[in-house]
Amino acid sequence: MAFTGKQLTTQLDADGTLTVQLNDKTWDDPKPGQVLIKVEATPINPSDLGLLFASADTDNAVYTTGKVVAKMPEAATRAFKARHGMAMPAGNEAAGIVVAAGEGCEHLMGKRIACVPGTAYGTYAIAEAQMAFPVDDNVTAEQAASSFVNPMTALGFVETMKLEGFTGIVHAAAASNLGQMLVKICQEDGIPLVNVVRSDAQVKLLKDLGATHVLNMNDADYMPKLIDAIAETKAMIGFDPIGGGTVASQFLSAMEAAASRGAAFSRYGSSEPKKVYIYGALDLGPTILNRAFGLTWDLAGWLLTPFMMKAGMEIVGRMRTRVMKDLTTTFASHYARKGNLEDMLTKDAVSMYNARRTGEKYLVTPND
Repeated sequence: MAFTGKQLTTQLDADGTLTVQLNDKTWDDPKPGQVLIKVEATPINPSDLGLLFASADTDNAVYTTGKVVAKMPEAATRAFKARHGMAMPAGNEAAGIVVAAGEGCEHLMGKRIACVPGTAYGTYAIAEAQMAFPVDDNVTAEQAASSFVNPMTALGFVETMKLEGFTGIVHAAAASNLGQMLVKICQEDGIPLVNVVRSDAQVKLLKDLGATHVLNMNDADYMPKLIDAIAETKAMIGFDPIGGGTVASQFLSAMEAAASRGAAFSRYGSSEPKKVYIYGALDLGPTILNRAFGLTWDLAGWLLTPFMMKAGMEIVGRMRTRVMKDLTTTFASHYARKGNLEDMLTKDAVSMYNARRTGEKYLVTPND
């Protein structure tokens, strides 16, 4: 049986022209170990935006029905040379109904599953069955759509903390859907957490969830408060989705100041291990380090898939079981706006979700 519909692709050409558009597509039957889903819902995550638009000038792009044509900065065009001329599908995670099943996957026929096809911005998507999970009948497509990237990332932060011998976490842009999940996880597990946000409204949001330490990075006394919070919680590992600017540097400096309290002077700084992971690029500018944190520190990148490979199936399986159990509570996502495939390529929609503002998550419903 042939399945036809639309598939979104993003293509960068050598002259810096970025074209994001909907194309007609026919899906082949799934291979053994695969399923074909009719996509019901798929979120736009920051990791998706990096492929969709990267640093393209979407404000001055040309918008027509089902198509956006924008210009990429010259430096970015050179940096992305490996993708020139390639029409790449996008959409990391989704929920949908299995309409065709490859050999060994017949038991999934007709079921709603959560999966990570990487091609979710389409009418249909092929997914590997080993990375797909049937959801309970009472779980909606909207609830299941964001059941992988954010929940597994939040749990991955906690597992990373444990594996590396730390006991508390500092998290930036903490009022996001992911940040709210992390607040709940740390409450449930008794893990000290320092949340850093950008407005008083976000402070209230997390306080209302029961968070203990919530700091507005725009307050004049932000750094002294951050040092105090880290000194109290012993949170010496941080996770930064902003990337650009001085957030990671401020985390490390505050960790150093907290670790050095009452200690004798050392020209090398505190020997307390301090580490910050950058896991996003909400700020596309350079990461700036003001070296005020001694010599015992680490700065690294964090990505979910490599973490899962390193952690192993026992840990990943435990994480996945927890997500499925608490999908409508701890790991519930909230959306500011929803639209179909054509809606997501309007200037109004792109301006909204590509701004990457905390709390403004967009849900795509391809078949509406």
